[in-house]
Amino acid sequence: MADEATRRAVSQIPMLRTDAGPRDGALWPQRLKEEYQALIRSVENNKAADNDWFRLQSNADGTRWTGTCWFVHELLRYEFGLEFDVPVTYPDTAPEVAIPELDGKTAKMYRGGRICLTEHFAPLWARNAPKFGLAHLMALGLAPWLAVEIPDLISKGLVVHKERSREEAASPE
Repeated sequence: MADEATRRAVSQIPMLRTDAGPRDGALWPQRLKEEYQALIRSVENNKAADNDWFRLQSNADGTRWTGTCWFVHELLRYEFGLEFDVPVTYPDTAPEVAIPELDGKTAKMYRGGRICLTEHFAPLWARNAPKFGLAHLMALGLAPWLAVEIPDLISKGLVVHKERSREEAASPE
């Protein structure tokens, strides 16, 4: 069950109305417009709550997305590149978000840095398709994954803050 803060945050992300994917011709641009509007609203809400944590951009047809996400742990910001493709069966199927630089560092990841969302997020997406969109993917899929996995990876020494890694490289042994 989601906590109240999560429910409130998600309730501020608009549900999408157009049931269309990349193969749906004339309907896809309308869906893409709704996706952008929901993402913009999500980023605005995050900034207003001092919780800004990702940036996304897409290719011209809205089928390939890239960007960055970050997680603050013990007052240090850890930033990661992310990418995903919109599946041809979208919106019935959620995109698979990948963070390539973390590939192989956690069991909750597979195939080229794709994060595992099957246990918790996939059933939620299935129940809410086609109303959920990319903003929901970020808020309910990637954000909780980062919150669980990044502190664990840091504690295991598998993720090191960029400043600390530079300091270690610069210091003579």
